[in-house]
Amino acid sequence: MSSDRLSATPIQIQIGVSPLSWVNEVLDELGAGTSADQVLNEAKAAGFAGVEMSKVFPSNPDELLALLDHHDLKFISGWYSGFLAERDVEEELEAVAAHADMLKHCGAAVMVYGECGHMTQDALDVPMTERLTLSPSDMSEYGQRLTEFSRQLKARYGLDLAYHHHLMMVAETLDEVRAVMDASGEEVGLLLDTGHAFAGGFEYSELIRLYSPRIKHVHLKDVRSNILAKVRSEGMSFNEGVVAGMFTVPGDGSVDFEPILKFLTSGLYSGWVVVEAEQDPKIALPAETVSRARKYVLSRMLFSSAE
Repeated sequence: MSSDRLSATPIQIQIGVSPLSWVNEVLDELGAGTSADQVLNEAKAAGFAGVEMSKVFPSNPDELLALLDHHDLKFISGWYSGFLAERDVEEELEAVAAHADMLKHCGAAVMVYGECGHMTQDALDVPMTERLTLSPSDMSEYGQRLTEFSRQLKARYGLDLAYHHHLMMVAETLDEVRAVMDASGEEVGLLLDTGHAFAGGFEYSELIRLYSPRIKHVHLKDVRSNILAKVRSEGMSFNEGVVAGMFTVPGDGSVDFEPILKFLTSGLYSGWVVVEAEQDPKIALPAETVSRARKYVLSRMLFSSAE
């Protein structure tokens, strides 16, 4: 199928890419020296419509918008490390203010929320078996704080909260994601991440079945199951798993993307779909891998929409 045919798809879904394929946000050695221009040039050349935030982009919103406009790319969203498992709503609203202002100024509709409270010290560098969990008795209050925070985020900044279930955080397994969603109100949206679901041991299609109206953002990530098994069996850390190649772009791993692509073409979702994979850019050359991933996703979206 030609790239022209892919670009001409009538599906009204915006497909973006995460800069994590070029520059890791935590592991400085992955992508060291990569410029914002390289990321954006290659993202645009691959056919993507927008990008999520990266540490190599300007933090000043006007400078960021000017840079993106120069490359004819849109701003999608940005990760926020929240601590509502430990602190109250007013503290969190004060902490998020500058970030939320930037997202609003740059035209984002959602904020990606990752819960970093109640984690082990250096959680991404300890064995994944040492993850802390939130007790059921604490979940109710946590859900209430999350709901009020989401309500205020929408009222003050016009942003929907997209809660990111994530390895090593309080919502890794399906039961934990369900507990967070069930303890919180409709104001709390969900970020569906195919890779973190697979690595967390559950079928992401369950999230579609249970919470499709609350899905506000989608990350398409693949997982190499043989490396994931090695990470689990040998007590490796999340970051060691990333370096080992645990994650990859859609089409290169073990995740079944058929359910999510059917959902995306069903008309039940309108928003961004983001290709994402934390990889070593010296091994998985970003320009090649993200271009291949976009073609993989679009070709299967066209097939799903025709069914």
